[in-house]
Amino acid sequence: MKRRTPLPALRFSTQTLLLQLGVVALVVLLSSAVHAWLTYDRLGREAENQALTLARTVASDPSVRADVQSISALPAAPPAAELLAGPLMAAAEGARTRTGALFVVITDETGIRLAHPDAERLGEKVSTDPSEALAGKEVTTRNTGTLGPSAGAKVPVFAPDSTAVVGEVSVGYSTETISQSLARDILPIAVTAAGALLAGVLASFLLRRRLQRLTLGLEPEEISTLVHDQVAVLQGVDDGVIGVAADGRVSVFNAAAQRLLGVPDLAGTAWAAAPVPAQLKALTRADAAEGDAVELVAGGRVLVASARKALHGREDLGWVVMLRDRTELQQLTRQLDAVGTMSAALRAQRHEFANQLHTIAGFMSIGQPQQAQDYLAKLAGTGPLAFPVDQAELLQDPYLQAFLGAKGVEADERGVSLRLGPESVVRGHVTEPQDVTTVLGNLIDNAVNAAVAGSAAERWVEVEVLDEPGTEGGPGTLHIVVADSGDGLGSAITADGAEGAEAVFSEGFTTSEHPARAGAGQGLGLALSRQLARRRGGDVRILDPGSPGGPGAVFVATLPGTTLPGTTLPGTTLPGTSQPGALQPNGEDNDV
Repeated sequence: MKRRTPLPALRFSTQTLLLQLGVVALVVLLSSAVHAWLTYDRLGREAENQALTLARTVASDPSVRADVQSISALPAAPPAAELLAGPLMAAAEGARTRTGALFVVITDETGIRLAHPDAERLGEKVSTDPSEALAGKEVTTRNTGTLGPSAGAKVPVFAPDSTAVVGEVSVGYSTETISQSLARDILPIAVTAAGALLAGVLASFLLRRRLQRLTLGLEPEEISTLVHDQVAVLQGVDDGVIGVAADGRVSVFNAAAQRLLGVPDLAGTAWAAAPVPAQLKALTRADAAEGDAVELVAGGRVLVASARKALHGREDLGWVVMLRDRTELQQLTRQLDAVGTMSAALRAQRHEFANQLHTIAGFMSIGQPQQAQDYLAKLAGTGPLAFPVDQAELLQDPYLQAFLGAKGVEADERGVSLRLGPESVVRGHVTEPQDVTTVLGNLIDNAVNAAVAGSAAERWVEVEVLDEPGTEGGPGTLHIVVADSGDGLGSAITADGAEGAEAVFSEGFTTSEHPARAGAGQGLGLALSRQLARRRGGDVRILDPGSPGGPGAVFVATLPGTTLPGTTLPGTTLPGTSQPGALQPNGEDNDV
């Protein structure tokens, strides 16, 4: 037995079209039927009224009343031939002929026909009930008699000068005539119905096309699945996703984008007026290169943004902007750099300690214990290998000592001397190391780069750090001043074409003659540092832009709420060290 292949299911748009066509056709048919019935009923009532008028006219004729009274007084009705030639037959046929009625019938008080269009029916009892008319009532009727279906009326015939009923007059108009009138009137109805049906079909096709265009040809089940998938994906990823529709409005703005940019949900707002960085809006310009990534600072974070055109076939759906957070990556990179620097310093110390141990072993092997003892005494007097940072003992916080020590090693490798200013004093300890590392590290890195690029013979960077205790033992403020021996910022600002020293805090500003490639993070350090400081209620600003030939620029940073009062006294050494900030022979460094 051959297996029957199931028929494919109709698409939703096709089902909708068929349903609309069915509804339109049903409405048109019902409306036409109701209109035809009302017309038929109106024509029937008009025929009844016309029959009633004619029956009244015939029944009120004095000669008819007298002739009916005289015949009713006879013991039996006259023969049919006599009735056919009588005056009642002439009066009834004359009225019927003049008005086009189907019949005009006159009876006596017992219902015997005295006048009838069919001569063979004369002298017979009427086929319909005459009792109401013979009782003195006027009635209208729709029934089927010997001449066929009709709409008519029955009126009593009164004796002359009396209220006694001596007979009745029945008049009827054929319903076939009514149907013919309806047929004439139904043509406009049919034309109207056909026009309405055609308009409904056209509207249904247009609605189907619009529905397909709005839904991109997708079925409701597919749309529902897409909505669920979109919500799951957009809310489940850590990257910010912004959808900009073709009409310039924000259509998608997921929770990650709100968190990274620090703004509420912007869905439904105009993209041109959205409170987002200008770099994001520039990515969606018509002349923007698709796929290019830019770095920007927003909400105290370093973000990488890229935009791509969204197309469905040939239809332009707008833009999709992706945001990725590089803040943690930069912090990890900085920490790894510090660890690498510390590792290099430890390797150098290990090498030196190995040389010293070999020297001691040599003295002992040649039998010179006294010289070995003197050599050890000399080593104890000079102390272990220390970071190349002058006056590091002014910082009581071990984190700052270790961080500045690592920076000192990096600067020393580039031929720059890193030193602490004489006004530096930190008696508490740092409670927000990430923010302090970001701000202090960026300022020192920029200063080292400026010193290396400067024209001064002596290359140096001087850092002054001062902690200001908080009120009632609360969090204190860390003040940082960084100066260098470079050539200052004047030429860089002029070359960049910006106005005022504040230009150095704009995103993308750099004094390097060889800017890094896009997305490398160059030109964001000062902007990020200022945002972090201002977010804490502080600031980063230029104290002195410097001058060509040196000294260079001086930056000052204020970081409220980043320190707490310390528990050790100034001048004390750190645990496990014989010198503040020094690395020990066992290879352990200060707490980083």
